[in-house]
Amino acid sequence: FDLSKPQILFSISHNNIISYRYHEALHTTNKSEGRSRRTGDNTTQYSHHTIAPSATAMILSFKTFARASLILSARHVLISAFVTQRSFVASTATTAQMTATATPDCAAAATTTINFEEHSKSYNDLLERLREITHLNHASAVLNYDRQVFMPQSDKPQSSRGKQLAVLATIAHQKSTDPIIGKLIEEATADLNELLKTSADDEALLTAKRVLELEKDTYTKSTCIPNELAARKASLEASANHEWVKARQSNDFAAFAPALKDCFDCAKEIAELQRGDNTDVSLYSQMLDQFEMGMASSRIDELFDKVQSTLVPFIAQIRASENAPSLDALSGKFNIDAQKDACQKIVTAIGFDEGHGRIDVSVHPFTMSLSGADVRITSRFSDDEWYQGLMGTIHEGGHAMYEQNLGDSELSLDSALSMGVHESQSLFWERHIGKSRAFYEWAQPILVEAFNTDDNKFEYSAEELYAAVNAVDFNNLIRVEADELTYPLHVILRYNIERDVVAGKLDVADIPTRWNADMKSLLDIDVPDDTTGCLQDIHWSCLAIGYFPTYLLGSMMAAQLAHYCKVAIPDMDDKIKAGEFDEIRNWLTERVHTHGKRYKSLDDLLLAEVGEELNPQYFLDYLKEKYVPLYKVE
Repeated sequence: FDLSKPQILFSISHNNIISYRYHEALHTTNKSEGRSRRTGDNTTQYSHHTIAPSATAMILSFKTFARASLILSARHVLISAFVTQRSFVASTATTAQMTATATPDCAAAATTTINFEEHSKSYNDLLERLREITHLNHASAVLNYDRQVFMPQSDKPQSSRGKQLAVLATIAHQKSTDPIIGKLIEEATADLNELLKTSADDEALLTAKRVLELEKDTYTKSTCIPNELAARKASLEASANHEWVKARQSNDFAAFAPALKDCFDCAKEIAELQRGDNTDVSLYSQMLDQFEMGMASSRIDELFDKVQSTLVPFIAQIRASENAPSLDALSGKFNIDAQKDACQKIVTAIGFDEGHGRIDVSVHPFTMSLSGADVRITSRFSDDEWYQGLMGTIHEGGHAMYEQNLGDSELSLDSALSMGVHESQSLFWERHIGKSRAFYEWAQPILVEAFNTDDNKFEYSAEELYAAVNAVDFNNLIRVEADELTYPLHVILRYNIERDVVAGKLDVADIPTRWNADMKSLLDIDVPDDTTGCLQDIHWSCLAIGYFPTYLLGSMMAAQLAHYCKVAIPDMDDKIKAGEFDEIRNWLTERVHTHGKRYKSLDDLLLAEVGEELNPQYFLDYLKEKYVPLYKVE
């Protein structure tokens, strides 16, 4: 454990959740020194920021980190601070402006007739207070992005920046948990209910109703945790992550087990408080709700069981094939500047708006919204391969396009619906566009022009590029390095384990045995040690219990959206081949982006916008349609 190179992570999402985005390149076991062929394993937004050891101690003293996740690794200290899920409100936003995108409950409303802000002083005062928090968090986002991308990395400037960020976070936390917020929500709700008695179909009022629902839920969850428990959680995150790092280095799960048990116990205690009297909701479902709103574990069981029962035999069939694609096209010597230029050309072509954002380089790829009108992405590049840089740029571009096309009210209403939905947008572009055969027919000349030099002959055909980027590594132990065919089973394994631990069906001490058995049964892989087994992920050590399933939910949703997009745009492949992406992007914007949190779950959104809830069959069909011909199996 080396505090000479610590880092701090503040991740500010569009609805002002300073949220999890675990960077998967923390692995020191992987032979590529943290570079993963799979770039899509992130949550909505994150950034890593170096900070001096002196600032680390200072920051932990602030009570704003009552909901913080401190992640210590040999090379990183990440603090994922859940200051609060506080809404963003633009200084000029009005309820009428919010209804530019109709809410699902008010589709039949003809016009907006009532400006609720003018009828409710409490609602207006609430928005003014939230507006202050918005500006504070926008300022924090700017400082965070600058810390990661531009500012000096030496201790003194980083320590100073850490103090600035900690002060802003503390003030924002105090304002967002002020009892007056709860009082104003109650008063505004009463005012709204009176108006709804005579104007039940008014679009603006129904929009305000959803705004208040979201704000009440956020405020309740933020304030129901006693200070003692919040402090214990923050302390536990620090100590547990430290123990996790040491255990990984020494390959000693038993040394980490007591801290991990404390993590699960603390997460359960918090979930019990947030669940309240609603005991019909399982504790695991309550934990899941912070990442995937409206999704119950019973629903995930149903979805994942179908994926598992289909993929286990299918992967065995593909493994037996003697027709594996060549990987030659992925390696060589690739000029970094040439990669940057090619990636910028491609990501702007698919729809990333540089007029409302920018593209930079960082150690780890990420997406960050500094405001609704300023969404930035970064990528990373290696001179011995090109695939990771391109896929990372497209993946982050997918996240960014979601953010860029959300509504402009800067309320929680106009933020991303869930982690799964956000992941679906990045994976739609990364996999269903960027890993498609049609894409390489368009992109091949761009890549050849960028990479074909006297020192590096890069004359691969579109078909050779397509085959190489879709090859399967059947013996991979590490989730974040898994290809899209085997990756779902890595997620299912983790989901089953954390669900059973929360339910009391599995003891923490028995996780390694269960892990190794499931790796064998699901992927036919023998796990040599705990470091490459149950100690490889950071999530549990910082109480992100319930996060893993969002990765696979996003994969399934992306495939379902791709299916319906092709139904709506029959010549979609031809458009991709021609580099014409506007109609595809506009379809996603209409069906997903502009709705924000107007729907109450991923299932609700899909049902309303494409006619059915999340259906894993589209994902399974997509995989079979790709890998059966690629590996020449029946």
